[in-house]
Amino acid sequence: MNRPIPGTVQVAVRHILSDKTSGVLTRTRRITWRDSRYRVRRPKSGKQTVELTCTVCEASLLAQVHDEARTRRTATVLLVLAALSVLVFFVAFGYVVHEGGKTLPEGQSLPTLFPISVVSIFVTFVTAFLFLGRGLHYNGVSMLDAPKPRRLHRILPVRG
Repeated sequence: MNRPIPGTVQVAVRHILSDKTSGVLTRTRRITWRDSRYRVRRPKSGKQTVELTCTVCEASLLAQVHDEARTRRTATVLLVLAALSVLVFFVAFGYVVHEGGKTLPEGQSLPTLFPISVVSIFVTFVTAFLFLGRGLHYNGVSMLDAPKPRRLHRILPVRG
């Protein structure tokens, strides 16, 4: 069983072996990879650069690891932004329903805020999911550089 060790984060270096797309009307994408798992120690404060090695091609990858407090703070900020996006979505949606349902006298147009609310509905619908996904899966590890071609490698969080 993979229990989390305090002060560490488990990441996987994924080497992409093939990425094929087939089909005309229905697109099918098949990706095959081989990954190797690493347990990286978090610094006490600040950030630290660590070197990870791909077991398939022996490429050296640099990753930046943030301390636990900054990781928690960043994940919390992303989740708060997701909650704010949901709040703005419902407020804008309510405003659009309220203003859009009115019968206007001839020659009078909708308020200026109406098209802004319509646009914000679409924007916040997308950003809420993006912030939620980033906030839930943020682990404080990011890849600094990769060997060419860059598409061959990914550094991913490993969940339980």
